Amino acid sequence: MPIAENFPEGLKPTGRINHSDGENFHFMWGPGRSDAEAFSNDDCKAAYEARGEKQVPLGVSGTTVAVDWDSCVADGACIEACPVQVFQWYRTEKDIPNDQVLNQTFDGTGSSEKEERADYTDKADPIREHDCIWCMACVSVCPPQAIKVEQSNQEAHEKAAGTFTKIEAGTANP
Repeated sequence: MPIAENFPEGLKPTGRINHSDGENFHFMWGPGRSDAEAFSNDDCKAAYEARGEKQVPLGVSGTTVAVDWDSCVADGACIEACPVQVFQWYRTEKDIPNDQVLNQTFDGTGSSEKEERADYTDKADPIREHDCIWCMACVSVCPPQAIKVEQSNQEAHEKAAGTFTKIEAGTANP
C-alpha cells in the first residue's frame, strides 16, 4: 500500500528525529499501520525475530521527503538513487530499535550505500531532508511506493514546529 497521496493529512507528529547541526530536524508522523508491507515481508519479519525485537507500527519519517517506515522493506533503492544523499540507514549510525528513534539526534554519518544496511529492520531515514533537490529519483524506484516527495508539505512541517508565518498579499516578507 503506497504512502497516502494526501500525506500528512490525518496524521500528527509523534516525535522528531534531530540532526546534530542543531538547526534541522524532521517529524515522525503517526499513527503507524500494521497492515503495511514491512509487516508481511518475510525478510523483515525474520530480521526482527533474529534481533528479538517486536515489530511495531512507526508511521512516516520526514515531511517534505517522507518515508513510510511501516511500508519500507529496506530495499535501499532510494538510497542508491538519491544524487545528494538525503537518506541514510539509521541503524548504521545508531543501532537501536526503530521504536526508540523518536527524539534522538543523528549526525548523518550513517551509511548511504544500498548494500550496507544493518539488516531488514533498518530503515531509510531522510536525515538530510533539507538537502533534497526534488528530483524524485527515490520515489520512482521504491518497490513498495513508501516515499513521497512534496515541497508543499513544508507548510505542514512549519505548522507542526510552530514556526509557520502566513504572508498576506501586500505584506512584507518576514
